[in-house]
Amino acid sequence: MANIFPRYSNLIPIQIAICIGSLAFGIAIAFTYYGTPKSTRVGYMPDQPIPYNHELHVKQLGLDCRLCHSFVEESGHANVPTADRCWTCHQHVKTDSEELVPLRRAIDKTYEGYTGDPVKWVRVHKSPDYVYFNHSAHLSRGISCVSCHGQVNEMPEVYHAKSLSMGFCLDCHRAPEKHLRPLEEVFNLDYTAKNYVEANPEFQKAVFGELYSPADSEEKVQHVVGTFLKNHWDIQPKESCATCHR
Repeated sequence: MANIFPRYSNLIPIQIAICIGSLAFGIAIAFTYYGTPKSTRVGYMPDQPIPYNHELHVKQLGLDCRLCHSFVEESGHANVPTADRCWTCHQHVKTDSEELVPLRRAIDKTYEGYTGDPVKWVRVHKSPDYVYFNHSAHLSRGISCVSCHGQVNEMPEVYHAKSLSMGFCLDCHRAPEKHLRPLEEVFNLDYTAKNYVEANPEFQKAVFGELYSPADSEEKVQHVVGTFLKNHWDIQPKESCATCHR
């Protein structure tokens, strides 16, 4: 009996196996890459036109985040400061510093190199266009800058400290008690739950009753405080796709 299929058809199963193997390998590589810090920009620290030192301004001088990021409590976005805001201080402080030349070009009309062009800051943190994130909604419910941006007050140069991936956000939505703090402490980048509880006896009594011990770990105290605030404010973070993808 004659062969129904031509001889070259014997290679088709091998070809299919190679295609499936290549596809599986490509998917594995893609998932591996998108799970690495390189994909999530962790460690990204671009050069800025002015080497603004957050450690100096925030930790040493005590400037509040809202002095520069003035709309962050009311807006979905954290604005960068205008040249006018920087010039409020620096028209009196280190005015002749070479590092401030871009600022003087932008704002100082008496400067021979004045152009009026804004300082071109390089954005460090950026959510994809398909992701909705509202700064004011989080800050007004006790989520501090530290939870997403790390200890900015200890950074001479700001860098991308947290992954801000979908998994990162879901972890917080599933266990917000790990991050919640009293509203007056949201912009205190050195805040610890233990220090706050020990400095506020009435709050300590309301949250712990007679069960608080100075030997309790920071993690344990934060969990109790965060759970109390979660229940007190009736915080129920959503986990559906529509929460962030609108």
